[in-house]
Amino acid sequence: MQPAVGPQSQAAPAGAATAPQYRSNPVAFRRPDVLAGLLLLLAGVAAGVSLVLDWLPDGRTGTDLVRTGVDQVRTSFSDVVDSGFWQPLLVVLGGGALALLGLLMFLPARRHRLLGLLALLVAGGVVAAVLVPLVQERFRMDTFDLGFYVAIAVAVLGLLGALKALLTGPKYATAGPT
Repeated sequence: MQPAVGPQSQAAPAGAATAPQYRSNPVAFRRPDVLAGLLLLLAGVAAGVSLVLDWLPDGRTGTDLVRTGVDQVRTSFSDVVDSGFWQPLLVVLGGGALALLGLLMFLPARRHRLLGLLALLVAGGVVAAVLVPLVQERFRMDTFDLGFYVAIAVAVLGLLGALKALLTGPKYATAGPT
């Protein structure tokens, strides 16, 4: 006699339980982190805007300060650290990195904690670049111009976006997103 071929041959042995094809417990699904992405993109835009605005009352713009910093980096890295031109460089480059991380926040993922951690590290550098001149001037705001205030906005928006991405956990549902 021939062995049975078909559904009967694949039947479970007697006494064995079969698992259903679905799950009844909540499942984390992929989604973008829109608010964190927007905050980080705004930080990048603010860094770009700070380039065209005056940072100091003597009329030097962010572009002038970044050019001077790049020239000093080409000659000697220690000169840029000693002179203080690392701060505008870090604000502008950090703003660009925050904008890139903000774009990545729009990609669906279960959580964006790794991107949030990277953004927090970059934003921490921007905060340091803003706080050092503030402390050196003893928080006298009259020694700075509008471009520096926009640089402060880069630091604040970067921190907010990074913390939003870092602290937001996955979203659970029993059914997939609609």
